[in-house]
Amino acid sequence: MRNQLFYILLWLLLLAPLCGCLAPLTPTRISGDLEGRHVWQGRIEISGDVVFSADSELVILPGSEIVFMPATAGQDRWQEHPNFVGSELIVYGRIEALGTASQPIVFRAADPLAGAGVWGGLNLIDSPSADFAYCRFTQADSALHSQHSQVFVQQCRFDHNRVAIRFHSTNILIERNTFHDNGAAIRFHEGAPVICLNDISRNERGLFITSHPVDYHIENNRFRDNRLGNVILGEEVPEDVLMPGNDWGTIDSAVIVPTLYDGHRDDWLGRVLFEPVRSVAAGEVGAEWNR
Repeated sequence: MRNQLFYILLWLLLLAPLCGCLAPLTPTRISGDLEGRHVWQGRIEISGDVVFSADSELVILPGSEIVFMPATAGQDRWQEHPNFVGSELIVYGRIEALGTASQPIVFRAADPLAGAGVWGGLNLIDSPSADFAYCRFTQADSALHSQHSQVFVQQCRFDHNRVAIRFHSTNILIERNTFHDNGAAIRFHEGAPVICLNDISRNERGLFITSHPVDYHIENNRFRDNRLGNVILGEEVPEDVLMPGNDWGTIDSAVIVPTLYDGHRDDWLGRVLFEPVRSVAAGEVGAEWNR
């Protein structure tokens, strides 16, 4: 018995110096221009405008936090549209951010109490492949901004951004996502979007189409309580927009029309053609996880 106790105590003494290996990894601070293949895991801090070149590939592993720090002098290199003020991730290459329901990937500001717009956005430019699933985006100016790219966004949550998803001239699938408490949930002009099975609720603006939508498919989404309008057409949308098969919380067109800013209000705009209306159960739309 004494020998057993001796060996147990000896084992504990030998193990003690190794306990530090189990501590969380030190955050990785990223800045500047990057090329080649990169794999991110854990807490990654973005300092200023970080640019991935056209031949690059970025893989973000489940459970990671991409934290956008306040940009110091000289780090916020691009601030004019299509870029934004604040630290920003600019990707010309490929990006894959595939979390899981139990280990989502989070894109957020360093200050968890800060409001919308304290970091710029994740800006995709000519990206041949950008794939996001089980991610949360919060506190950005324009959380996902895409130009001339191929983008998939599924099972993601967007909250407290000025604009959640913003794009032009992009082939994009936006499917089964939750948009709550943003300035605008989805804003685009041109492009070829497929927008299905999303919960677009409690934003200032739900869907904001600014110019000439073409090759789009918008169906089976749930629009609720977007304060300035469920769908808003900009001044460069003189054509009607086909949106049958969405859920507006009612089948009464007299109730739906006032939630639209279109040709019903200004006759030089096109009209949102929303009939036939579909009733979509809450469990059918939006991200299936909530953390």
